[in-house]
Amino acid sequence: MTDLSDLQLDKWREPIEPEHSRVGLRVVIAVAILSALGAGGYYWFRHRPQPAANDIRAHTEQPVAASPSPKPVAEPGDGIDLPPLAQTDAIVRQLVSGLSTHPSAAAWLAGDQLVRNFVVSVYNIAGGRSPAAQLARLRPAQKFQVRGSGAELSVDPRSYARYDAYGDAMAALDARGAARLYATLKPRIQDAYRELGHPDDDFDRVMGRAFDELLAVPVLDGRVVALASKSVSYEFADRRLQSMSSAQRQLLRMGPRNVKLIQAKLREIAPLMGVTISRLP
Repeated sequence: MTDLSDLQLDKWREPIEPEHSRVGLRVVIAVAILSALGAGGYYWFRHRPQPAANDIRAHTEQPVAASPSPKPVAEPGDGIDLPPLAQTDAIVRQLVSGLSTHPSAAAWLAGDQLVRNFVVSVYNIAGGRSPAAQLARLRPAQKFQVRGSGAELSVDPRSYARYDAYGDAMAALDARGAARLYATLKPRIQDAYRELGHPDDDFDRVMGRAFDELLAVPVLDGRVVALASKSVSYEFADRRLQSMSSAQRQLLRMGPRNVKLIQAKLREIAPLMGVTISRLP
């Protein structure tokens, strides 16, 4: 089959972007989240009956807090004077470079309008939309691979390995440093969020929704992930997996190893950022 696996194989909805910002966010905080949020995957799948429903429920039905917990106390930001939003790229490059030297950070910093694009990425993830357009520079060089054919078609585990560097980078991220960076840039992050039409809402709420969106992704350890071919694309053969949001499916495609690493780091970072999440460990 022609390898179009790393193109738009899942007809995701177009990410919402401010008109003035066309440059993609390839964020380090993975969606610090953003960085992580894990970096982008670009192969997609579809529906077909697969493993027993009980098996899926065991992975996907995670406990949710019965009542809201007190808002975590966030790490303080550094007391520095920030330039206007349109002039923040230089200071962002300086601050992020001090936090991470990983190639994914360098790729993201090569762009511009960094704060605006970070905000758009998180906003899209919080709404279940794929941040693929913003994470284009983090696209893996290796091609997506499948095994078998017809009813036996499945993801080749080597496809997951393409994202191991991103999972490792997220796992090694200094959670406290990332939280302080977020707090330092928060005034301009808030400015960028206002530009999206939310003058009174706190961006922490968006961050919390983005964290919850990614923490709801199941860890498919030991599972053969079946696929179904659809024209020039692939879909998850399992209806439950294919029905997840675009943002969730993108993280799922990074494989169980990387999903676990990224989710563990998100849970570590969230309280340090003062962000409330509903998904418990």
